Amino acid sequence: MQRLFDMNTRIRSTGRRLAYGAGLAAGACAAYVGASWLRYGHPPAATGDTRDPLLDRFMPVYDVVDRYQATVAAPAEIAFAAACEIDLRQSAIIRAIFTGRELLLRSAPDMKTRPPGLIAWTRTMGWGVLADVPGREIVVGAVTRPWDANPVFRAIPAEDFAAFDEPDYVKIAWTMRADAAGGQRCVVRHETRAIATDPTARRKFRIYWSFLSPGIIGIRRVALRLVKNEAERRMQVQ
Repeated sequence: MQRLFDMNTRIRSTGRRLAYGAGLAAGACAAYVGASWLRYGHPPAATGDTRDPLLDRFMPVYDVVDRYQATVAAPAEIAFAAACEIDLRQSAIIRAIFTGRELLLRSAPDMKTRPPGLIAWTRTMGWGVLADVPGREIVVGAVTRPWDANPVFRAIPAEDFAAFDEPDYVKIAWTMRADAAGGQRCVVRHETRAIATDPTARRKFRIYWSFLSPGIIGIRRVALRLVKNEAERRMQVQ
């Protein structure tokens, strides 16, 4: 009898801890969504070396922005090549995030055979190259409706991208860039900007971004770590 009593006590205690943890997680999630909702439309301005005049040509004004950078123990040209050729699908974390989106939005899985490199992979999905500075920077862009279960990415010619304003779309532009930092080192920078083309799209995208941006941000952070690791590996085997 005492053993049964002790077991019930442990079960109740464990249940309370799980409920408490779930409550904390739900509260943290709600706080993040609320903060993202309030920050939407008020992106931080770039300063210092984070400024990107090339990206400014295509999207000088934007609703949301993410900027990440990593110092890499390799020359800029090696790091840039690694950034363009990295295969995001090698990361279990990124694969899990893609799967989570599919489950959440009831998306059909991508069954097409695509090349492994980041730039080649995204181009087969519909993205277009807006600008390319060999060995230094590439700017990629597309318009889409990200809230769709299976969004379609549509490339826009570089000369028309900045002025594109068809309703019910979101314009997205991102860049991979490697800046020399002296010696055999560089700084790899990744920036993504997005802006809705009309109030209807803005309402939809604000909801989408507020709830799903953690996964999107997670992919970008993991991608930059993959680039750093691959660039430094290439440097060691030279």
